[in-house]
Amino acid sequence: MVKIPGGEFSMGGVNPKGMQDGGHESMNDARPIHRVYVNPFYMDETEVTNGEYAKFVAATGYVTVAEKKPTKEEFPDAPEENLVAGSVVFTPPAHEVKLNDHYQWWNYVQGADWRHPTGPDSDIKGKDNYPVVQIAYEDAVAYANWAGKRLPTEAEWEFAARGGKAGEMYAWGNQLKPKDKWMANTFQGHFPDKDAGSDGFVGIAPIKQFAANEYGLYDVAGNVWEWCNDWYRSDYYQDLSKQAVTRNPQGPTTSFDPAEPGTKKKVQRGGSYLCTDQYCTRYMVGTRGKGEFRSASNHVGFRCVKDVSKKTMLAKQ
Repeated sequence: MVKIPGGEFSMGGVNPKGMQDGGHESMNDARPIHRVYVNPFYMDETEVTNGEYAKFVAATGYVTVAEKKPTKEEFPDAPEENLVAGSVVFTPPAHEVKLNDHYQWWNYVQGADWRHPTGPDSDIKGKDNYPVVQIAYEDAVAYANWAGKRLPTEAEWEFAARGGKAGEMYAWGNQLKPKDKWMANTFQGHFPDKDAGSDGFVGIAPIKQFAANEYGLYDVAGNVWEWCNDWYRSDYYQDLSKQAVTRNPQGPTTSFDPAEPGTKKKVQRGGSYLCTDQYCTRYMVGTRGKGEFRSASNHVGFRCVKDVSKKTMLAKQ
């Protein structure tokens, strides 16, 4: 883990539409920009890997959400034959499609789980240093508790990802490709049917393939989305902006996404290898993602944080 110093910063992001490398999304849920203070903490320098998660499962016998058969209570309208263990998998269509229906590239695949990220015919052999995926929120929490850690708040995650820099679009600056160099594992080519792999990777990449930010954190943009502890509300920043400085915000008490009002979602941050200016530009450091808290997919993982003890803090004062 690396030490994150804590401090005060401006959380959120401006409307990037019309800006160079800004994409087409206005990111309304990332505003108003507001002042936040976070205490010092430690953060995993990388996303939790397959190898690390395997040690947790071997020690505890933990079974992830994707490995369990969904219940009729949770999905009362689903036919019995559809209640099978599995998870959501990105499957590029064979041809160009319109981008108004994500079901054209996302499918529920029986047998997809963290050991078999894209289905029963896939595996993670030789991929101990790849981020673990197909992890639901509670699966991430279970690992964090076992490791003596926790998931970051959304404010902690953004403070750490910014690396001490203020107001920049990306963790490395304001240009997507400084000096024509790709800085993160994102999607190039034609979304969603053709990933050109111009950044060196088609799909998920091993950890530490791109430069760390100023705090020594790797892959805070792209590769895989990362779970945060906060419930997602699109209007949450409006409440925070009413205070001059909010100290250590823990997120709202309820979830609300106007696009899916009845679905409980947790915040995800950082974007993934599927983010692109053609569809999703949420690899920008101040932007927000979200996901149904009991769902997993093959582009969502996590990293953990740990509090700096009061004893340590007092010793340095």
